[in-house]
Amino acid sequence: MTTTRAGGFSRAPYDSFNLGDHVGDDPEAVRRNRVRLAEGIGLAPERLVWMEQVHSRTVTIVDGPRAEPVPVTDALVTTVPELALVVLTADCVPILLSDDEAGVIAAVHAGRVGARIGIVPRVLEAMISVGAQSERIGAFLGPAASGARYEVPAAMRADVEAHLPGSATTTAQGTPGLDLRAGVRRQLEAAGVGAVAVDPRCTIEDATLFSHRRGAPTGRIAGVIWREPADSPA
Repeated sequence: MTTTRAGGFSRAPYDSFNLGDHVGDDPEAVRRNRVRLAEGIGLAPERLVWMEQVHSRTVTIVDGPRAEPVPVTDALVTTVPELALVVLTADCVPILLSDDEAGVIAAVHAGRVGARIGIVPRVLEAMISVGAQSERIGAFLGPAASGARYEVPAAMRADVEAHLPGSATTTAQGTPGLDLRAGVRRQLEAAGVGAVAVDPRCTIEDATLFSHRRGAPTGRIAGVIWREPADSPA
């Protein structure tokens, strides 16, 4: 699932359901928002695992709750039921992955830097190491900056395209741009991932979502994935 800006306690410019604790928002508002998120998905707040996201290709396998955000990582993998993995974004691509048969899930923060240096292949390797199979993995790419609006210098576009083929594009204004979701989708499919779904919303265009490019400082939306125990009713 992914959140929007609505339904929280934060004041402008973080209004109102900001889940990022590193953007300058009132810590108490963020805490209350995170409690509300946990309540909304039916888990205790301590069952949500957060990351200290740094635009790396570091993946961490977690086997239980963490009292603090997992340091210096941009992807989480687990096989533990009722442990929710959270990725925060405000233009970067949130990726949620699951092999339901193996009971393996992952949450990934794929910004321009992380996607370029290979966070996606790294998280697939980690999932496979704990029992997943590529062809059984389903992927969801959440709201992110769209190729029509994500303007970058031409040299940057060429560099990212060289490392993440399929991501180069031209914006609606006719300028060099990047469509990271297109590049990530191509990368996942080339790796044999069985199904890839894409949320078409553009964070820059959609005012119900946070966007760093549209207006910083701002908050962060969350992509969240968890699995129920095997004996839970459907």
